Amino acid sequence: MEPLLQLTGIHKSFPGVRALDDIHFTLKAGEIHALLGENGAGKSTLMKVLCGIYQPDGGEIRIDGRVQRFRSYRDAIDAGVGIIFQEFSLIPELNTVENIFLNRELRTPLGLLDRRAMRTRTAAIFKRLGIAIDPGVPVESLSVAQQQFVEIAKALALEARILVLDEPTATLTPGEAEHLFSVMRDLQLMGVGMVFISHHLEEIFSVCDAVTVLRDGGYIGTVTTPETDSARLVEMMVGRRVEQTFPPKDHPVDTATTLLEASLQPGRGARPIEFQLHPGEILGFAGLVGSGRTETVEALIGARPCWRKTVRLNGREIRLRSPADALAQGIGLLPESRKTGGLVLSFSVARNITLNKNARWLRWFVHGAEDRSQVAKLIERVGVRTPDADTEVNTLSGGNQQKVVIARWLNHDCRVLIFDEPTRGIDVGAKAEIYQLMRQLTRKGIAIIMISSELPEVIGVCDRVLVFRGGEVAAELSGPEIDAGTIMLQATGNAS
Repeated sequence: MEPLLQLTGIHKSFPGVRALDDIHFTLKAGEIHALLGENGAGKSTLMKVLCGIYQPDGGEIRIDGRVQRFRSYRDAIDAGVGIIFQEFSLIPELNTVENIFLNRELRTPLGLLDRRAMRTRTAAIFKRLGIAIDPGVPVESLSVAQQQFVEIAKALALEARILVLDEPTATLTPGEAEHLFSVMRDLQLMGVGMVFISHHLEEIFSVCDAVTVLRDGGYIGTVTTPETDSARLVEMMVGRRVEQTFPPKDHPVDTATTLLEASLQPGRGARPIEFQLHPGEILGFAGLVGSGRTETVEALIGARPCWRKTVRLNGREIRLRSPADALAQGIGLLPESRKTGGLVLSFSVARNITLNKNARWLRWFVHGAEDRSQVAKLIERVGVRTPDADTEVNTLSGGNQQKVVIARWLNHDCRVLIFDEPTRGIDVGAKAEIYQLMRQLTRKGIAIIMISSELPEVIGVCDRVLVFRGGEVAAELSGPEIDAGTIMLQATGNAS
């Protein structure tokens, strides 16, 4: 029996870069097949070739044994290929029906829009997916999880037999992700073949039948999930064993000294959020999405209004009315979305590192040997892998982009760094490097607040953890108390 999809000997080059070199990939009908690799391994490029967005320089695409030549995304859609991009392709102002049938609206025999038929078909797809969404509501009023399912509905309305899901759980809660996996298993029974791209190995073992690994644009191998384990997959991805993802917590925290002390009352009558931060400490903010973690740090640095706020740095009360005030006091934020809130993607590595600090007199440019020497030292210190300091940041991998943001705050001599979801969208190897870098910073006395939705990360990295629930601190954990069960019980309000 012919495979549903077969990619053979796929090559793709860009000026000065060989992105794909003799790639092979096979997908069976009703199979969920993971495509795994570090950032820059070639996963997205391969999927864009499959979807007709890029034209391959060599190789062959076969569906049901027949050779296909996709000159556009429309050709791929017509052949039954659908892709759910990491960044949604929905139009916020349109409702779900209008998004799902955009540019291929159903019409009556008289050529008029058949709104009733489109609405009925949309409702049927939502029922099939097991989701309760009003087909007539604007997409902008939906939650991120609901928008994710609208994207899936859009692909199913195209009658896609091959479905590509690129990091579909990146913005979902664990419960929403599990519902997505349930939908994927139902589609599997219907014969839909799925390509699943994720940096979360536990998801791959939960839902996937097989895994194909790419590295540096090359094909490394394909294994079934029952015959492999996480350590083997990581070794295939990075070319070496990553024996220990989390560095040891062997640096004693000076709990007798308080670097930062905060009392934040978000609104009148609200219970104050109070915490202390010690030099060389990594303090975790854990909790479910919407529990108030990010809102708390935004209120701390003056990016969000706060009814009453008292902040002391080294025992001295300071006023933080804006992020600029916080930066002037040596408090830097690495935002959840580094691409939209942390970097100017069209700027070079050097211009991003010197941003803000040198803006008054350098106006985005780095002048002089002294400035370039400082930038070079920071690049080396945080381990940014870049051809040179003048390389545009948008050409770097996610992990290296995150390091550039860290280098900028070190250039400001920040003593407190706030990491909001520091490894989201970053591959396993780069995660280990970020964790090592965080520990190196704390050994120099820098204190870190880390917001993370990944329990293994919270447990493996943090010296102390505040668990948030409903906009309040539900518990403070340290030492052996920091475990998955305790954190989830406190985060969900089920602790006795």
